[in-house]
Amino acid sequence: MKARRFVLFVLALALTAAACGGDDDTTGTDNDTTGTDAPVATEAPSAGGSIAISGSSTVEPISALVGQRFADANPGVAISVDGPGTGDGFQLFCAGETDIADASRAIKDEEAALCADNGIEYLELQVGIDGLSVLTNQANTELSCLNFGDLYAVSGPESIGFESWADANDLAAEVGGTGNFPDVPLTITAPGEESGTYDTYVEMALGGIAEERGQDEVARPDYTGSPNDNVIVEGIQGSDTSFGWVGYAFFTANQDTLKAFEIDGGDGCVAPTPETIADGSYPLSRPLFIYVDTAKMAAKPELASFVEYYFSEEGITAVADAGYVELTSYDDQRAAIG
Repeated sequence: MKARRFVLFVLALALTAAACGGDDDTTGTDNDTTGTDAPVATEAPSAGGSIAISGSSTVEPISALVGQRFADANPGVAISVDGPGTGDGFQLFCAGETDIADASRAIKDEEAALCADNGIEYLELQVGIDGLSVLTNQANTELSCLNFGDLYAVSGPESIGFESWADANDLAAEVGGTGNFPDVPLTITAPGEESGTYDTYVEMALGGIAEERGQDEVARPDYTGSPNDNVIVEGIQGSDTSFGWVGYAFFTANQDTLKAFEIDGGDGCVAPTPETIADGSYPLSRPLFIYVDTAKMAAKPELASFVEYYFSEEGITAVADAGYVELTSYDDQRAAIG
């Protein structure tokens, strides 16, 4: 599914209506976060120009809010934001086709090599923290906490063909899961392989056990994968005993219909909350980034002004407004920008 690109100074109202429900095709969730008074951006030193941002659908709502607020104060600057996925975003960025890459994981070695081959130098700037949320339907009252063994048994590379939760019980027993899953349908909807959220889930939840067992470090391929976070949410909502994973903001925007599993990473069951995500006690906490092309930032005053605004005290409020967790300090990012 091809991601649509949004020019924010034209579509500010659309973003207001759907803020924080971003996916690979749209910007924003059901959670309206732009109803508060938006901070005023410093006017860019250019009468016009354009800024192209692409990448993670998880980070997209943050960049979209920052872009909307900046464009409101600088209507001559056209800002586009889309969310085809972290991997696809890096392909565009390292080909020189965008100014900023949104990323829900750090850049991979092969992506960094592609940037280097194309002469693209960049700044890596952490914008906030996400708690990757493992979800089911609110109607699923039989299950509340899963450990990494359980996650592997349900969604790992050895789970192909499991159509009920009970199918995973024997494998869960082998890999240290709690098991005792009920004999109810297991319907999985989750990010596809182009997504940084897929990569993070595999690395954090499945990778260790897969490596120990000599398996490929991947999720089972026989589930409904989508680059569209709204499609993922709808899939999880569509079955009483569903399973899937998305960024924390998409859970909080839909928690009237979705339930987040508590995750036991070895120290007991922990639910994703702003507090547990911030202090790292939630086992699937992860950093969120933007990557900025430094040559373009030097050549484009509007881009330099935008990045400076992004990490200003006013701009960075978009992290919490989009449903994620701010860092305690952004001094390092501001120093890196210069």
